[in-house]
Amino acid sequence: MTLTRRAVELRHLGAPPLGSSVRQTMAEVGRKAVCDPGALLPGGFWEAVGVWLERPQVANKRLCGARLEARRSAVLPRAEAGGPRTSAGPQLGTAGRVPEESRGRRAAATAPLLAGAPGQPGKAGVEEGDVPASELDSLWSDFSRSLCGNREMLAFLAGSRAGSRPEAQHELDVVLRTVILKSSPHRPLLAPTREMVVQDVLNGTVTFLPLEDDDEGNLKVKMSNVYQIQLSRCREEWFISVLIFCPERWHPDGIAYPKLTWLGEELLTKLARWSVESGKSGFKSTLSLISVLKYSRAYWALKEKYKDMVKVWPEVTDPEKFVYEDVAIATYLLILWEEERAERGVTAKQSFVDLGCGNGLLVHILSSEGHPGRGIDIRRRKIWDMYGPQTRLEEGAITPNDKTLFPDVDWLIGNHSDELTPWIPVIAARSSYNCRFFVLPCCFFDFVGKYQRRQSGKTQYREYLDFITEVGSTCGFHVEEDCLRIPSTKRVCLVGKSRTYPPSRELSLDEQRTRYINSRRGCPLGPPGREPAPASPQAAASSVHHPGGHGALHGAAGHTPEARASELWLLGFQPREKAQRRRNCAALPRDFVDQVVLQVAHLLLGGTQLTGSSPSGTLKTWNRGESLSLAEVASELDRETLQRLKRECGGLQTLLRNNHQVFEGKAFWTGEFTFATGENRSHRRKSNRKQNGNWSLKLSKPVSAGFSCITLTVVLCLHPAARSPTGLGSCGRH
Repeated sequence: MTLTRRAVELRHLGAPPLGSSVRQTMAEVGRKAVCDPGALLPGGFWEAVGVWLERPQVANKRLCGARLEARRSAVLPRAEAGGPRTSAGPQLGTAGRVPEESRGRRAAATAPLLAGAPGQPGKAGVEEGDVPASELDSLWSDFSRSLCGNREMLAFLAGSRAGSRPEAQHELDVVLRTVILKSSPHRPLLAPTREMVVQDVLNGTVTFLPLEDDDEGNLKVKMSNVYQIQLSRCREEWFISVLIFCPERWHPDGIAYPKLTWLGEELLTKLARWSVESGKSGFKSTLSLISVLKYSRAYWALKEKYKDMVKVWPEVTDPEKFVYEDVAIATYLLILWEEERAERGVTAKQSFVDLGCGNGLLVHILSSEGHPGRGIDIRRRKIWDMYGPQTRLEEGAITPNDKTLFPDVDWLIGNHSDELTPWIPVIAARSSYNCRFFVLPCCFFDFVGKYQRRQSGKTQYREYLDFITEVGSTCGFHVEEDCLRIPSTKRVCLVGKSRTYPPSRELSLDEQRTRYINSRRGCPLGPPGREPAPASPQAAASSVHHPGGHGALHGAAGHTPEARASELWLLGFQPREKAQRRRNCAALPRDFVDQVVLQVAHLLLGGTQLTGSSPSGTLKTWNRGESLSLAEVASELDRETLQRLKRECGGLQTLLRNNHQVFEGKAFWTGEFTFATGENRSHRRKSNRKQNGNWSLKLSKPVSAGFSCITLTVVLCLHPAARSPTGLGSCGRH
């Protein structure tokens, strides 16, 4: 970068201009005013900093994540060159005294750091024991000694300028962080970057110091690529700034250390927005239960290994989405199981069964990576024949009963398993005491039928996840939640790795499961405080035979008159149909379709007769048809016809779209638009148009933030080829 360009980029904080003989030690690359109507600052600022600290990939897509390895408290060494803060930031009281508000603010700001590494609450650096903590202690000790002779860096850390009085000493939070870079075909094996982060809550600054190895292999602070994020307040207005130390030492690599313009614009804009966002996601951080570094390396390797599946994908589904999603899920499970083996001190790879395996790709990847297992689904897929004999896939229905137990399997998997999702924790609990489960819920099903919402204060997705967590907890599992890194809006998984009870309490826990399952159907549980009836000898024998037995429910079901009641765990469960019925109006009877088409066509031909001349000069009348909205057409059809169409996806509109040789349809968005500035910005956007055969969908006006009302009108007219009795008859019979 040329000297002139860098001078344009940087706005200096009272420092001499670039090119002068005086050395410049700090520069501001960006400053943004933050509107805080909800009075969320300064706490919101530290939450935003926590996102950048723990999940930098949210802002920088070239990163895979970060790991907080160790944390300690520290103080800056005293120096004669103190100085006032460049930030008006959170104010201190009398010198040497910290107000109670500041103490509380510091405690709230350091809460994310006290939790340690993401996904390992309270266990920062558990992977290497005490090594990261000792590294950080040694690193800070050497660095603080060097600050006594480096007045510029000391002033930068304190957010101060030379020539002012020193501040009273106060406690800082120092974190050792590893930034994990995202691998790609162009950058297959990138070493992670390590940083020491110094958080000064009272001064409103957080400084990022890159680290490097010295000649002896010990970590030391690298005096280049040092930057600071700062919160300041001036005249009741908040500002967030990004500063760098020694601009001439900033060497961007485009990954961990981007260009200064990105720091001053992209990152600063995100931090300002996050600082005043009051909504909480309610979900855990992505990949919080496993090592992000291991995941990044394994995912890149598996993606390269199985990328050719996209080229030969025989299903009608999107190959890229399904292949890379299953690769990501497989990577997660492989790392989860690898860490589980290390915790248990075993080397044998875990076995698994995937219930509702679908296309079977997840089973194929896990089996190819050395884990014995199989997949079961109600319907065979075409792609199954491509995997080879080493991938075990079975066609069959899974019904929760005595016969669907897997006592010799380590893990049960439910990847978008629909109606089986709530049953998988139950099946795992009753298969054996050592059986675990992994579910990735998608569609919302209860034990029998669709899941019915009970709380309006939560989203349906959040409520359903809580329900599955409740099922797992009732079955005796410690249920953990995590977010996968997959291209899906439903990416929260639930993992049951361990039990909450000893094996000796298996029988009483199974009685608890029985009561809970029956309660979902409204079955009476007996008077409050009354113990459940003892299990039958047959049930007790079943529990002894299978340590995860289900004798209580087995005995209760034995009193029902149905022939298979002794096997079913809950009456009413229906697995999905083997053959998927088409619901796009294509399977409707031909005479019914012709009847609707002719009825709608006659409605459109009810307009005014027009007169025209033929080539021979004679006058002839013809009917070009009129245009009707879809609502007007529906109002002319009888109730029975509408009910029959309602059972199809898209209903009347789909049926008419299927007969595009007869009808033309256009959908218009119409509405009244109001702009906050009064400026008409319609010329800035092109009209959105979606073409599909002879049907077109377009916006008559651009949909802009600030519209007051908007409606959708579908206008239907006859296709030009069908605007005569002869044409209509021929078009309708194609």
